Amino acid sequence: MPEAPRRLIADRYRLVRPLGQGGMGRVWQALDEMLQRDVALKELVAPPGLSDDELHEMRERSMREARAVARLGHVNVVRVFDVLLTDGDPWIVMELVPSRTLQQVLEAEGPMPPARAARIGLAVLSALRAAHEAGILHRDVKPANVLLADDGRVVLTDFGLATLPGDSRMTRTGMVLGSPAYLAPERVTDGVVGPAADLWSLGATLYSAVEGRTPYSRSTPIATLAALATEAPPPPRQAGTLTELLDGLLRRDPQARISAEEADRLLVRAVASDDPTAEAGRTGPVAPAEPAGPITRVGSDVRPRPRIVPEFIAAD
Repeated sequence: MPEAPRRLIADRYRLVRPLGQGGMGRVWQALDEMLQRDVALKELVAPPGLSDDELHEMRERSMREARAVARLGHVNVVRVFDVLLTDGDPWIVMELVPSRTLQQVLEAEGPMPPARAARIGLAVLSALRAAHEAGILHRDVKPANVLLADDGRVVLTDFGLATLPGDSRMTRTGMVLGSPAYLAPERVTDGVVGPAADLWSLGATLYSAVEGRTPYSRSTPIATLAALATEAPPPPRQAGTLTELLDGLLRRDPQARISAEEADRLLVRAVASDDPTAEAGRTGPVAPAEPAGPITRVGSDVRPRPRIVPEFIAAD
């Protein structure tokens, strides 16, 4: 990734350094010269070879992400401060979260104890419940989109695939967007998406956190999709007090999947197994779930460019 040219965006935001590049954009650390505070700027970066319609769709998806996040105002959701248009392309101005992603933590440290995963899960679930109550579906919950902040916050980021009430479907017929290893089965079989699909993805994320691999770990996206469409997930072996939760979230039939309320109860119980003073029945925003520690990396929305496979756009 190129070094930041320290250019000024919209006569206000001075680019400092690149933080990462994802499937839909590049994220920069920037200085808001008006308020003298650090922010994160997400720049639309289109992959080569897109048609005009596909580029328009990508711009629309970026704007949808900004609208989705800005309307939530939740402690476990990354905050959006502004949206800028430069040469017709949107730049999203967000809070800068000194953090590592859950994916980075798992790669560096390996599987985590169930109680720690449960604390993270409570925060992500709280963010999802707020989104669902606002009519917003995330559609791409995975470890790379969960930030473990230096101040202890757990933050759900990258609402780039989110859907809002009143938005037209942003994907072409027969094409599904998302990360294959964390997609709900109904996304693969008929494309129907509801809150239960986000809960499946939360279950797959927590399964990965305690097992060290995804429920459908395969060598290629196509093999992953085939397994997802036809096979039950293997029972977890290291989930401990999270076993019942994972069993409930990873039911293939979305109608049989446990509710967000039941998931909250099981997560609180898993946390309490490690901390008997844990609060029971929490339904509001979740306080910091990770112990504060040294800043290892400042990042947001860091992921490789999506691979494109037949009738499927796969984001790792």
